[in-house]
Parts: sequence; structure tokens; C-alpha cells
Amino acid sequence: MKIEFESIGTIHTPFKELEGMPIQPTGAKGIKGKICLKDEFKAGLKDIDGFSHLILIYHLHKTNGNALEVKPFMDTQTHGVFATRSPKRPNNIGMTTVKLDKVEDDVLY
Repeated sequence: MKIEFESIGTIHTPFKELEGMPIQPTGAKGIKGKICLKDEFKAGLKDIDGFSHLILIYHLHKTNGNALEVKPFMDTQTHGVFATRSPKRPNNIGMTTVKLDKVEDDVLY
């Protein structure tokens, strides 16, 4: 079975390369970003400003390959990829929860 998704927007952060990117959420505390939705999805933002947080599902587009077993940073043993936060997943899908500060037109901050 093949499943395909179409992007509804783009997440922009200060991180442009994998090097220097935080590996844990605490390393990104206080970092600001924005989400720019494509025009055709703008109507779906109606009333979103009533929420404090968003759950983002995204494509890990800078991941090099995948593996079913990985050795996490600062660990000496391998673990199954699904038991870790490794981005080297078979479908390169990531998920996070972020604080919603404001909404301006089709841009979420």
C-alpha cells in the first residue's frame, strides 16, 4: 500500500542545517519559528487563534536514509528506531507540539 500526502505549508525555523540543530526539545526552548500555510488552506485557520498550542506533523526532509536500529546520541547501545527520537525513520515523518503566539493572515507564529 502506498500512501501519499501533499504539503499544506512550510515550517520556517532559524535552523538551516542539521549541524547545530537541537536533538532534544529542551535545546530549542525559546526558539521562534513560523508556519506559512498555502493559500488554498487559509480558510482552515478560522478560529485557530483560540488555541494555545499546535500539534505539527512534518516531513523530515534533511534526513539521510533510515535504519530500523539506531544508537542515540550519548548512548552506547542500539535501540529500535521506534523506541527513540531518531529522525532516521522509514517514512521520515516527525511530530511536535508548539506554542501558538499569534496568527497573521496565513502565517502562524
